[in-house]
Amino acid sequence: MSTLQSIAIALDALRQNFFRSVLTVLGIIIGVASVITILAFGNGAEQQVAERIRTMGSNLLMVRPGISENGGVRGQVGSGNTLTEDDAIAIAREIPGVMVSAPGVAGAGQLVRGNLNWNTLVGGVTADYLVARDWHVAEGRPLLPEDQQHAAKVVLLGTTVVKQLFGADDPIGQTVRIGTVPFTVIGVLVSKGGGGAMGRDQDDVALIPMSTAKLRLLGARSQIHRGSVDYVMVKVGSAAAIPEAREGIRALLRQTHRLQAGGPDDFHVEEPSSAMEVQAATKRSLTLLLGAVASVSIIVGGISIMNIMLVSVTERTREIGLRQALGARRAEVRNQFLIEAVVLCLLGGIAGVALGSAVAVAVARVAGWPIDLTLASVLFSLGFALLAGILSGLYPAYRAAKLDPIEALRSE
Repeated sequence: MSTLQSIAIALDALRQNFFRSVLTVLGIIIGVASVITILAFGNGAEQQVAERIRTMGSNLLMVRPGISENGGVRGQVGSGNTLTEDDAIAIAREIPGVMVSAPGVAGAGQLVRGNLNWNTLVGGVTADYLVARDWHVAEGRPLLPEDQQHAAKVVLLGTTVVKQLFGADDPIGQTVRIGTVPFTVIGVLVSKGGGGAMGRDQDDVALIPMSTAKLRLLGARSQIHRGSVDYVMVKVGSAAAIPEAREGIRALLRQTHRLQAGGPDDFHVEEPSSAMEVQAATKRSLTLLLGAVASVSIIVGGISIMNIMLVSVTERTREIGLRQALGARRAEVRNQFLIEAVVLCLLGGIAGVALGSAVAVAVARVAGWPIDLTLASVLFSLGFALLAGILSGLYPAYRAAKLDPIEALRSE
C-alpha cells in the first residue's frame, strides 16, 4: 500500500473509534495548547521589553544623585542633592565618546486649558534631552538653547496631553497653565507609546526649559543648591563605548565631588537598556521553563497513545493475520500502525494549536497583555507532537509486525 492509502485507513480507524480517539489525544491537545499559549505570551513580553529599549533611546547612561539622609533617616536612590549642572558639563567635556550630556529635573504638574485640566509629568530639560532620547517633534519646533538661556515660558507636549487638553484642535501657539504659570505650546512630540519606566505612557509628558522649571515650578532642590538636578542623561556614540564611558563618568564624579578613596559613591550610573535586557532574559527563561512543564502533557499524551495502540493491536489481531495472509509484508503492517499513531498525534497537535491560539488571543483582549504568535512556536509544538507520535507508535507497530499470521488468524 502507498502512504496515502495507509493514512486513509488510519483516518477510517480513528473515525470508527471517534470518542476513544478524542480521549486518547486529549493530553496532546492540552499540552500543545499550553505550549502555544505560554510561548505567545513569552514572546509578546520579550518584544514589549525590546520596544521599551528602542523608545528609551540608544546607547544611554543615566546618572542619578545618591541617597539623602536626614536625622538618620535614609531616602531612596536619587533623593540626594549631589548631582549638578556642572557635573553634566564636565561629563560632556571630559569623557571620550560622549555625544551629549543632558541634565534635567522632573515633577508632577497640573496643566490647565480653559475648563480642561490634566495632571502629567513635567520635565525641565535642555535642548540636548531630545537628542539623547532620539525624540523628534511632530509639529512645531523643539526647545532651543536660547529658551534655556532666557528661561522662556514655552512647552513641548506629548500626544496624550494634547489629546486630553486640545482634542482635534491645533495646539501650536496656544497657551496652557502649569500650576499658575502660563506657557506657550511650541511643539508636539512624536508618539513613543508606553515604554518608559514601569511601563508608563511616555507621551503623557510636558517638557519645558530646565531654567524655567527651576525658577517657576520645580525649584525645591534649587533652594538647597541652585545647580542641583534630578538626573543627567548621557548619550554615548556606540554600545561598545558604554562600559568605558561608565567607568570614566564614575572616576570623574568621584574626583569632582572630592570623595575619599574607598568611600561609597554619592551618585549612581545606570544603563536603562541593560536593566531591561536582564528583565527580558528573565522572562525568556521563565517562558522556557513553563514551556518545558507544559510539554510534559505532550509526553503523557504520547504514553496514552501507546497504550491505546497496544489495545488496538490486540483488537485487530485477526485483521493483521488476514492482511499478512494476503501478502502484506511485516514492514507494511509496522508502517500502518506507526502512521496511525502519527496521524493521531498530528490531529491532536493541530487541535492544540487552534485551542492555544484562541486562548492566547482571548486572554490578551481581556487582560490587555501583549502576545506574539509566531510560526516557529507553531512548528515547534507540532514537531514535538509528531515526535511523540513516532515514539509512542514504535513499540505497538513492532508488536503488530511480529505477529505470526497463522496464530493471528486463529484468534477470535
